[in-house]
Amino acid sequence: MNKRLLFLLPLAVFVVLAVYFAIGLTRDPSALPSVLIDQKVPDFELPPIKGHERGLTSEDLKGQVSLVNIFGSWCIACQVEHPFLMKIKGENRVPLYGVDWIEKTPDDGPNWLKKKGDPFTLIGDDPNSKAAIAFGVYGAPETFIIDENGVIRYKQVGPMNDKIWEETIWPIIRELRKRGQKDAR
Repeated sequence: MNKRLLFLLPLAVFVVLAVYFAIGLTRDPSALPSVLIDQKVPDFELPPIKGHERGLTSEDLKGQVSLVNIFGSWCIACQVEHPFLMKIKGENRVPLYGVDWIEKTPDDGPNWLKKKGDPFTLIGDDPNSKAAIAFGVYGAPETFIIDENGVIRYKQVGPMNDKIWEETIWPIIRELRKRGQKDAR
């Protein structure tokens, strides 16, 4: 009887591992949950990037639905996303705030925006990752939807594009605006 159990043990281990990995394959690897969803934006105060008069603070994110985009000129995915951010600015649908994250030099972010265009209402400089850490950022780009009360409602990991905008981001913004109008009555 003991010999039979020894032969079945590897099979049992294989079945358990197969079930575990099968369940793992059904999950979206790009979905990185954020513990900050439905929480107030963490308090922060970032200085302006070089050449700008104002930086960005958590207080700036109250009063209307807005987006906060964590980016860096060094980030390839941010470079891919940038034309889309310029499109959002051109459509003027929602305020877009930027956090310029850990540039090599203080000139890198401002020079990149000067060359590619500046889609942001305000930009804060985050050379030491204080805001990025407070937001729980894994990498750039990451974009957060903030409601009119300064509460984080959604986190987009990776570059936005037309499909993500139309299917996810814009519907959430519209719903938050509707909800905010109902609450104001």
